[in-house]
Amino acid sequence: MREKREWMAFVCLVLAFGLLTASVTAVLLEKSCSCRSFEAVGAVCQEILTEDPETEQAVMAALKRYCSGQTVDSEDGRLLAYGYEPADLFRADRKRTYVLSSCGALAGGLLFLAAVFWRNQRENARIRALTDYVEQVNRGRGRILPGEREDAFSGLQDEICKTVTELYQTRDMAVKARDFFAENLANIAHQIRTPITAMSLTVQMMEGQPDSEHPKQIRRQLERLTHLEEALLLLSRIDAGTLPLERKKVDVFTVLMLSADSLQELFAGAGVSADIEEAGGVYILADLDWTMEAVMNLLKNCMEHTPPGGTVRCRYEQNPLYTEIRIWDTGPGFAKEDLPHLFDRFYRGQNAKEGGIGIGLSLARGIIESQNGTIRAGNLPGGGACFEIRFYSH
Repeated sequence: MREKREWMAFVCLVLAFGLLTASVTAVLLEKSCSCRSFEAVGAVCQEILTEDPETEQAVMAALKRYCSGQTVDSEDGRLLAYGYEPADLFRADRKRTYVLSSCGALAGGLLFLAAVFWRNQRENARIRALTDYVEQVNRGRGRILPGEREDAFSGLQDEICKTVTELYQTRDMAVKARDFFAENLANIAHQIRTPITAMSLTVQMMEGQPDSEHPKQIRRQLERLTHLEEALLLLSRIDAGTLPLERKKVDVFTVLMLSADSLQELFAGAGVSADIEEAGGVYILADLDWTMEAVMNLLKNCMEHTPPGGTVRCRYEQNPLYTEIRIWDTGPGFAKEDLPHLFDRFYRGQNAKEGGIGIGLSLARGIIESQNGTIRAGNLPGGGACFEIRFYSH
């Protein structure tokens, strides 16, 4: 539609030039004809007065009446009866008419060519600007294109800008992914090195002094390696978006109760109780098993930071936008320095339990976010750590 309007404006411009040229040509032709008519009448009068000087007054009177518009009838018929035609009296004007017409046509053609040239120059300038912009982008020196008025290239410019923006975003994401991969690789190597070193020392001690405790220590380190392997595989599947999530209508109270029951022995061993308040039928669209895995990691984290005799509480509520689940404890809460890094992989806070690998909260966040949810952590005003989960309805 925009291109059609551009062409209509261009055609109107050319028509305007053509009409202007035609008007100027008509004025010049009319002036030329007037001059030639005046010369022809003067020549006729001169011949009449030369032949018969006594008719001067009659001729002048006739000219006066004609100029004042008092002549009532045209005498073209009498001239035609004598065998004269208009072309016979103004034969010499044909050449001038042709010249003026040719000049008018030439002027119109020049104006048309000027309009076409101006349009081509404008289009070429726009094409050069877009080409230079793409070349600068390819060289890594892309800039924002200046705003141009609407024309046939505006749509192309918008699409180029969108494509360049997406390329920049893709490049930034690739750089971040590379850095993230390198950081994760270093963390994984560090996490694996610890149990391998411990097993190596245990093997050396067994060679020097066999003891029944040494195989148990090796077994614990192997279990730690196995858990680390499973966690890393799960994280890689979450990152790749290949985690098999079967989203169904799940009761929130059921998720919390099953998660707490799975950790019952750990809670009993730590002397911590779990308090889950039932708030009626509240449902979310989620995968039951993986959601339980995320909630168990959060419950375990709260339990590990709660002193004996404390309580881990769970509450939930629903509104038209989302379902909110809150899990908090009666412990000292998170250290202020740990809050920005709680969900970072392999990050272990100041009060982290010995033997942990710092991957549980990262797993919980990945599972929840894969199901149209969000999670955040903080401290309660009266003390205690708190996790807030939201599953959005849309």
